[in-house]
Amino acid sequence: MNIVDSSAWMEYFKNSKNAEHFAKVIEDFDKLLIPSIVLYEVFKKLFQTVGEQGAIDALGHMQMAKIIGVHSNAALTAAKYSMDYKLAMADALILAIAKQAKATLWTQDADFKGIDGVKYFKKK
Repeated sequence: MNIVDSSAWMEYFKNSKNAEHFAKVIEDFDKLLIPSIVLYEVFKKLFQTVGEQGAIDALGHMQMAKIIGVHSNAALTAAKYSMDYKLAMADALILAIAKQAKATLWTQDADFKGIDGVKYFKKK
């Protein structure tokens, strides 16, 4: 299973230089999980940059995969990851959900660099 973090989704939707690293994973909906916090972050950023309709269109694409909510176990694990890895709340939640789902986390966010189970690509 795979989880793509918000920075990688934005790269994909903008068709930027790193999009090639994430496209195959994003387009394999059968193996793709999306934490609800990622929906929030991507929708908000797209709404600000391309407008409401563009954000809604992107959200429709994302919802073709399985959406995972934040449960108490993930929240508590995220608190620990936040302290252990010095991660912001959203990043810690995404990591906790990925670890609990035994999913690979795909990202270009340097905060995840070096963490087991993470496929990190330096932002170009």
